[in-house]
Amino acid sequence: MPSPLAVPAHDYQLLIKSLLLTPVVDDPEQEIVYRDQVRYTYREFRARVGRLANALSRLGVKAGDTVAVMDWDSHRYLECFFAVPMIGAVLHTINVRLLPEQILFTIEHAEDQVLLVNSEFLPLLDQLRDRMPQVRRYVLLHDGPAPPPAGAFDGEYEALLAAEAPEREFPDFDERTRATIFYTTGTTGRPKGVCFSHRQLVLHSLATLAGGATARHGCFRQGDVYMPLTPMFHVHAWGIPYNATALGVKQVYPGKYQPEMLLSLIAREQVTFSHCVPTILHMLLASPASEQADLSRWTVLIGGSALPRALCLAALSRGIDVLTGYGMSETCPALAVAHLTPEMLKLGREEQAELRCRTGRSSPLVDLRIVDEQMRELPRDGKSTGEIVARAPWLTPGYFKDPEGSEALWAGGWLHTGDVAYRDSRGYVKITDRAKDVVKVGGEWVSSLVLEDLLTKHPAVSEVAVIGVPDEEWGERPTALVVRKTGPQGEVSEQDLVSHAESFAAQGAISRYAVKYLGVKFVDAIEKTSVGKINKLALRKKYA
Repeated sequence: MPSPLAVPAHDYQLLIKSLLLTPVVDDPEQEIVYRDQVRYTYREFRARVGRLANALSRLGVKAGDTVAVMDWDSHRYLECFFAVPMIGAVLHTINVRLLPEQILFTIEHAEDQVLLVNSEFLPLLDQLRDRMPQVRRYVLLHDGPAPPPAGAFDGEYEALLAAEAPEREFPDFDERTRATIFYTTGTTGRPKGVCFSHRQLVLHSLATLAGGATARHGCFRQGDVYMPLTPMFHVHAWGIPYNATALGVKQVYPGKYQPEMLLSLIAREQVTFSHCVPTILHMLLASPASEQADLSRWTVLIGGSALPRALCLAALSRGIDVLTGYGMSETCPALAVAHLTPEMLKLGREEQAELRCRTGRSSPLVDLRIVDEQMRELPRDGKSTGEIVARAPWLTPGYFKDPEGSEALWAGGWLHTGDVAYRDSRGYVKITDRAKDVVKVGGEWVSSLVLEDLLTKHPAVSEVAVIGVPDEEWGERPTALVVRKTGPQGEVSEQDLVSHAESFAAQGAISRYAVKYLGVKFVDAIEKTSVGKINKLALRKKYA
């Protein structure tokens, strides 16, 4: 039916440039900080975005080209989050923690034409450069007062920006234009390319900001001071730098994650909101530098893997407002957050820890369901367990150049997460395991996450990962790989930990069957993925 309007309205496209409107206009003097090296205002940030866009255009970047970045979390990275997609190009955030051959694969697969690289990664670049003929331009990113190292570059980042005008009129174009690509490391095979459009990133930002309006706890609001502790190469640091910019809050970028620097920035810049995987929070709380730090103003959103109850309690004891968020690379990533109600906040610390470690309730616009193998939705009874599937306007349409993987991801018209969970009558979801991480003992499913949670309650345990190892009689047996605390407090035997788990089985917290065949192995460290998650694939291979 034709519009009754005599004059057609403007066809407003949901583009990343729209997220810059409010902070630049309403609070241009707000600060953006990089370590102890750089401090400037939003007004200067907007000018630098314009300069970067002009510099990239002068280097020959056109709409549809792919520009890759190899950097630690920095103000430069934030500028690339905006300038690259705003000119219609695609931003490839390279995971610098991958193996060299994997990095080379992602650069080739994404068809990168321009590469911005931190001088810290020059030895790696020297290994790969002759094998990347499609990369036609190189820009050097450099920290510190010393002159940048010599090399075959088309320019140094700051020098290129200084040579350009700050003004840039960014065009309108189709909001479904691809804006970003990054690569997720799955359990098998090569990294998979995950893409998102301008529309998806803007809707993700708006919905996650709206989630704060429907909750009274653990929200990200104007007046916060933001510092990401999730790498900017990983799902756009969970998309929260876009939220921070749209809110116009003070932003602090820490560079490479070093406990002393992170704790110093939290104190000096009065950081109030961060997000990270559990291993990063564990690293900070275990650092001697944290013993005298005041962390009582700090809210930390945990994602990427389950928040151990012991770590939650340790954070709460330091005054940290810690809670869980849920999502995955393919979901941009927000699907759910474990916001507590006012009544829940009145509970004791132990009871709150149970709630804060849950997966949470769905974010706005997310249709999240728990289904059986026939895709039938299960009742919200707090016990019926199945796979989480989802629909939302920001979920990736599929893997880049991988139609078979995309078809499996979206089988039946729902995005399959591979996470096993149940849901209670109030809508709160609790993940019990990854489908591939469940230990199958004599036909019974044993949750590795439940066992890990019980074992971390022992005062001598620093970290633990539970995997299934092959067993001729029972198919698999659960094996706990345990890192003990240092010093006398870490004195514990394998039998002590088995008895500890058996005590919980006696209370009904886990089946006796699950604990009966439990093995314990003490290790010096637990292998992690490139984004800090426990790497159970590597652990299963190593200890099989």
